[in-house]
Amino acid sequence: MSAPLTAGELGVARRNLSKSKLMAFRQCHRRLWLEVHHPELRDDSDAAKSRFEAGYRVGEVARRIYDPTGRGVEIDTRVEGYAQALDRTRALLETRQPIFEAGFAASGGIAFADVMLPVTRNGQPAWRMVEVKSSASIKDYQREDVAVQAHVARAGGANLAAVAVAHVDTSWVYPGEGRYEGLLKEQDLSKEAFARGGEVQSWIDGAQAVVTQASEPGIDPGRHCATPFECGFIAHCSRDRGLAEYPVAWLPRVQTKALKAHLAQPGIADMRDVPDELLNAKQLQVKTLTLEGTAWFDQAGAARQLRRHKGPLYFLDFETIQFAVPVWPGTRPYQQLPFQFSLHRLSRHGVLEHHDFLDLSGQDPSPKFARALLEACGDRGPVFVYNAGFEKGRMNDLGDRFPALKAELEAVSARVVDLLPIAQDHYYHPSQEGSWSIKKVLPAVVPDLRYETLEGVQDGEAAMGAYREAIDSAVLQRQLLEYCHLDTYAMVRLWQVFAGRDHLQF
Repeated sequence: MSAPLTAGELGVARRNLSKSKLMAFRQCHRRLWLEVHHPELRDDSDAAKSRFEAGYRVGEVARRIYDPTGRGVEIDTRVEGYAQALDRTRALLETRQPIFEAGFAASGGIAFADVMLPVTRNGQPAWRMVEVKSSASIKDYQREDVAVQAHVARAGGANLAAVAVAHVDTSWVYPGEGRYEGLLKEQDLSKEAFARGGEVQSWIDGAQAVVTQASEPGIDPGRHCATPFECGFIAHCSRDRGLAEYPVAWLPRVQTKALKAHLAQPGIADMRDVPDELLNAKQLQVKTLTLEGTAWFDQAGAARQLRRHKGPLYFLDFETIQFAVPVWPGTRPYQQLPFQFSLHRLSRHGVLEHHDFLDLSGQDPSPKFARALLEACGDRGPVFVYNAGFEKGRMNDLGDRFPALKAELEAVSARVVDLLPIAQDHYYHPSQEGSWSIKKVLPAVVPDLRYETLEGVQDGEAAMGAYREAIDSAVLQRQLLEYCHLDTYAMVRLWQVFAGRDHLQF
C-alpha cells in the first residue's frame, strides 16, 4: 500500500488526479487532456448543469440523513484548500464522528468521499464510505467511480471496512416538513470495489501518461462523446473536423447489432458509407430522400387519418418541472409535475381560440393545473398532442394524486390523438435530419414558424430552468407563455397542412 502524500508533498510529486479527471480519462483521453490543460474550452449543456444542480441538492440532503444529530464535520476545499483539507482529514480519521468530503491523496490520485461513517471492524475502529448519487439507479460508470474512491482512500491511509452507493429511490413519496428519510437507497459494493484496486491503479497510471503529453490527443468525435454523458468539449473537438455531408447520426433509431457494428468502424461517417441492406424501411427512406434532396408528403394519407376526428378540435401541450429532492408533499423524486399548459381550440366554424395556464407561485401547481385543464378541454372533441405518452402520462399521474378528478382526467386522456405518428407515417423533409421532433418538422412544413425566433425559452429543458427562476421575473414569465403558445399553435398549423385545410385563416 502506498504511503499517503503529506501536504508538503502535494504538488511536488506527480500531479494528483481527481476522481472526475479519472472518469474523464475513462470516457476519452482527449477529454482528460483538455480538462487539465484547457478547461476554459468546456461548455456544458443545460442538461449537464441541471444534473450538477441535482447532485448538489441530493448531497445536501444526504448530510442531514447521515448526520441527524449534527455531530459530523464537513470539509470545504473551496475555503480550506486541498492541502489543508488532506491534513484535516487525517486528523479527523482519529475521531469517531461522521466526515463529509474527507480528502485522500495517494498513488497519483486524489479523492473526496461524500460520506465517511465510523464503524468497528474486528474490534478496531474503521470507516464505512458512502458515495451519494442523484441518479435513480446505479450505473456502470458509478461502479468505476466508487472503485476509484475506495482505492485512493485505502491507499491514503483510511481503514475502510465497507463502501456503498446511495442513490435516489424514485418510488419514495415525500411526506413534507423537511423529512427526507427514505429518499436514498443503499447498495453495498465493498467486495466489487476492493477487488478493482489494481485496475484503478492502471487507470491512474494511464491518465498520468495522458496529462503529461505535450499536445492534445488526436481522437475524433464519436459515440463516446455522449457516453455516459455529453462531453462539454464536443464543440471544440468538432471545430476543425471535416463534417460529413450526410452524417450517419441522421439515421433514426439505430438498434440492430449489424448496423451498430458497421457504424462503429473507423471512417464510417456519411450515410453513403452505409449499405442499404443494413437499413430498415424508415432509415432507408431518410437516406434516400436526404441524398436526393427531396421531400415526401403523403397528403392524402395524412388527411385520411385526420378526417375521422370532428370538431371542436383541441391542441394541447404541457410543460413540467422535476426535482431530484421533492419540494412538495405527496410527490416523488424526478416525478414530472406540470406547471403550465397551452391549449388552442378550433371550433367547427374555423374560429381559433387560445387558453393557457401558468403557476409560478412556488406552491404545488398540480391541483390548480388539473382543474384548469378540465375546464379548458371541455367534454367532447379530439385533443391533439405531439407524442401522446407524455401528456397522457401526466394526466394519469394527476388522476392518481387527486382521485376526485380521476374520472374526468381519464375522459380527457381517452380523447387524446397523437400527431407524431401521423407525421412519421406521411411526411419527411431532408431538413429534419432524421428527426420527427416538432422543432424539426415545424419549419419544414410551415417555414414561417420557427422556435429559433423565440426569445430565451426555446425548448423543454430551458422551460424547466426558467421555471426555477421565473417567480419574480416578468420577462421569463412572458417567455414561458410564448414558448408554450408556439408549441400548440405549431400543432394547429401542422394539422392544417396535413388535413388539407389551407383555406382556413388564423
